Amino acid sequence: MNKELRKAVIAGNWKMNKTRPEAKALIEELIPRAAETSCEVVICVPFTNLETAVSLTEGTNIKVGAENVHFEKSGAFTGEISADMLTELGVEYVIIGHSERRQYFGETDETVNKRTKAALAAGLKPIVCVGELLDEREAGITEEVISTQVKLGFAGISAEDMKKTIIAYEPVWAIGTGKTATSAQAEEVCLFIRETLAKLYDKATADAVTIQYGGSMNPKNAAELLAQPDVDGGLIGGASLKAADFGVLLDEASK
Repeated sequence: MNKELRKAVIAGNWKMNKTRPEAKALIEELIPRAAETSCEVVICVPFTNLETAVSLTEGTNIKVGAENVHFEKSGAFTGEISADMLTELGVEYVIIGHSERRQYFGETDETVNKRTKAALAAGLKPIVCVGELLDEREAGITEEVISTQVKLGFAGISAEDMKKTIIAYEPVWAIGTGKTATSAQAEEVCLFIRETLAKLYDKATADAVTIQYGGSMNPKNAAELLAQPDVDGGLIGGASLKAADFGVLLDEASK
């Protein structure tokens, strides 16, 4: 992390977990842990838990995010949620383009781009996910894949808006598998993302963007990953569902 240039952000991605009572219990555990930290703390929760999360975290240093957003403001999009609906609730962040959305729900770089623009226009802070599949890494085309995702995902987005956006590098082969990229692998790709942004925009913009690592970061590997100069935090899956584990990550990101 380079805290002189950008903010460290630890964001929990709860995925499809926690009923409202379970969410309340977890958030109440997290509040005192988060109060001791200096990094930005975000919990991205299922739509049914957003109101609970916003209410409970009011006046604390925990920010609330959603796990997806649609690119239209309203209309015949059954099951979808607009950016205005999220901001009206008090939501501040939103995950866009997670590999599970790409894999199971047909997200593309183009729809990621449209969702990101809609989120920014509504005042949300997008956490945009990029990452390669295992066969793509083994084929040696990680950089080509990431470059395409970044270029298409942020096409038409201004430098000013880019600075309001977080990128989460999530090697798809390391999500929910227990496998983790080595700290060197994570740094290599996060640095490549930053270099790509510098070419698309300029160095100042690239240096301002928080780039998280999002592939099975946990209490055992967090210190080594967060010690890398271009890893500015984490998008946390499993470890975000346990207050003790999430608290360790917050501590590491606050050092």
